[in-house]
Amino acid sequence: MTMTDPARTTQDSPTDRVRELLARMTTREKVGQLNQRLFGWQHVRRTRTGYVLSEELLAHAEHWGGIGAVYGLHRADAWSGQSWSNGIAPEAAAEVTRQLQDAVAAVSRLAVPALIVEEAPHGHQGLGGTLLPTTIGQAATFDPEWVAERAAAVAAELASVGAHVALVSGLDLARDPRWGRSEECFGEDPLLAAELTGATVAAMQGEGERIDAAHVAVVVKHLAAQGAAAGGRNAASAVIGRRELHEIHLPPARSAVLADAAGFMSAYNDIDGVPCSANRDLLTGLLRQQWGSRGIVMSDMGALDRLAGPAGGLVEAGALALNAGVDMSMGDVAFTLLEEALARGLVNEAAIDLACERVLRLKDRLGLLDGTRSVEAPARPRFPVPPVDASALVLVKNDGALPLPPGIERVAVIGPNSQDVGCLLGDYVPPLPAGDGVSIAEGLVQTLAAEVRCERGSMVRGELPGGIGRAVDLARWAEVVVLALGGSSRRRYDGEFEDNGAAAGAEDLDVSGGEGADLADVRLPGAQRELVEAVAEAVAGSGTRIVTVMVTGRAQGASPALELSDALLYAWYPGPDGGRVIAETLIGNDEPAGRMPVSVPRSSAELPVTYDRRLEWSPRYLTGPVSPETPFGAGLGYTSWTLGPVEGVPAAAGIEDVDAGRVGVRVRVTNTGRRAGSQVVQLYGRLMVPGLAPRTASLLGHSRVRLEPGESREVEVRIAPSPPALAAIDGPGRLALVAGLDSSVSFDEAVEIDLVVTAAGADSAAL
Repeated sequence: MTMTDPARTTQDSPTDRVRELLARMTTREKVGQLNQRLFGWQHVRRTRTGYVLSEELLAHAEHWGGIGAVYGLHRADAWSGQSWSNGIAPEAAAEVTRQLQDAVAAVSRLAVPALIVEEAPHGHQGLGGTLLPTTIGQAATFDPEWVAERAAAVAAELASVGAHVALVSGLDLARDPRWGRSEECFGEDPLLAAELTGATVAAMQGEGERIDAAHVAVVVKHLAAQGAAAGGRNAASAVIGRRELHEIHLPPARSAVLADAAGFMSAYNDIDGVPCSANRDLLTGLLRQQWGSRGIVMSDMGALDRLAGPAGGLVEAGALALNAGVDMSMGDVAFTLLEEALARGLVNEAAIDLACERVLRLKDRLGLLDGTRSVEAPARPRFPVPPVDASALVLVKNDGALPLPPGIERVAVIGPNSQDVGCLLGDYVPPLPAGDGVSIAEGLVQTLAAEVRCERGSMVRGELPGGIGRAVDLARWAEVVVLALGGSSRRRYDGEFEDNGAAAGAEDLDVSGGEGADLADVRLPGAQRELVEAVAEAVAGSGTRIVTVMVTGRAQGASPALELSDALLYAWYPGPDGGRVIAETLIGNDEPAGRMPVSVPRSSAELPVTYDRRLEWSPRYLTGPVSPETPFGAGLGYTSWTLGPVEGVPAAAGIEDVDAGRVGVRVRVTNTGRRAGSQVVQLYGRLMVPGLAPRTASLLGHSRVRLEPGESREVEVRIAPSPPALAAIDGPGRLALVAGLDSSVSFDEAVEIDLVVTAAGADSAAL
């Protein structure tokens, strides 16, 4: 369906088109554009002859004179209940979208198309959709180009089914591994997260002012500080100060603004008592007035109705959010009552007009108001998705066990994640087609000439009757034991869910992560620890090597597997082809090139262990020092390296030079091993400013280099433009610099720069 109204043609300027359309709208039609009340999958029924739209959808469109947005038309997962038996088939997806748009146009006076909004945290959450490694795994690549290439492919796939808006994770930081949604974060570091968020937005939206038919608008989530939730509990209060907010949690959002993100999703949590969806300082003062974002603000699912208690009712909740700067709701009742809020004087017409104008501008940017974007697109991506490889896999220990030597005859794959494809996918994923996906065991069977046998041994969070005994017997048979451990965020179709799709209840012992699955203890679950210890004891002194693969979506402790294994690899949630990628890596056909995007604690009792916390005088407990089990930035590969001292450092630099990316250092890197490999040289800084407690270290830049055996090269590492570590600082200071291969660097021999630091704008003033 295309726009045919003669009042809106391609000859009109975008500003004219939007203002002329807004002037013709009634108040009800404007309010209708602000609502995303319907869950699309509930209003399309699959029949033997096609797809039928619900009467409720048509009545909704007629009542409001159109629909602002439809959420999850193509969504398929356990919460929606949509599967290959009843969901929208990939080959019919574009046609169903066209059918919906035609129906909305037929019952609405102005025929404004609805935004089709789809979840895409790490791929398209529709039947047949491409799935990537979860966000935390993508962060392990330390490679914005790798992330951008795959994000662009997902965008093309979404656009091909008629979707307009992708809801994409990127603003949250994994500061507390107890949080089940850590898998949706680009790690714990603000600089790395900002780089990858900006790259994702730019790749999915494409170049230029308009978002063409091969791309989609991106609404990044969540604004702000949801990763700072107290106790790692989803949507709990973020008890942080203004400086922590600006230096740690806001840089990814700032990067998204610079990439011209089409929108931002306000978070569930409050910051110092103020809910993000009611925080005018955040949504209007900072995001729009200071940073200059022109995108919409969309609330998270049901977040506005949660404001009703303290606000005094749903009408008051809607008014509170609108006045704070929310433009579009998701699944709420509150925004459907804005006409009443207007009649009661809780909002004014200008506030409704402003929000509606932003929504219409987004539709115009997508080509929906002038007919340049057709929904009759091909039902397949315009180009193939780049393959998933070992770029996200992180090797943190290797005592000569990897790569696996040739000639192995007997391999045992043991652990709750040994034979399960679902555990490799993460949360927010559609069901795979029958037979799709490769488990770790299947990958090894396909890759090795050896005999491969399997035994689960335990469940993810519970015992399996007789499992440890069977695992021990199998381990004694094997030459190599591959332990497939960690967690799973897989959702069951017979599971329980909250109203917003988060997991409810903890009865499924094969689930430990994802939305609604927060943990008090981030160590390996007790059943898995017992399994590891039993297997290790069974093969002790036999020459059998133990290789552990951690499948997880958080900074999950690996003890005792870390101590008892000969090699340990973090695979994160690598996606449906993960088993093949892991197997190819274990035999050495690919190098594990990832680096840890998080600091892994030994136990929850030591939290926080984020590497960039403030410098402490006595960082220890009576039981020992506070240090991570595995530091941020760590990763081994299959060769060895030496790193020379930092050179080429200026004696002094101005903040304008740093902000422009003109300050860098040189470091000599040497591959001292027998195999070619890649290394990520990491530049860390410690800023000393009078009256301010310094951070232990802050990532300022990084550079990947690939060298042949014995090759040595001088590598330049520049301080990234406007590094978060130097944000919102006013006054002179000294910046100590040191290069390393992970964040456990020593500043004893750091090189210092005298730095004249001025506040970059007034970012710290609004909150």
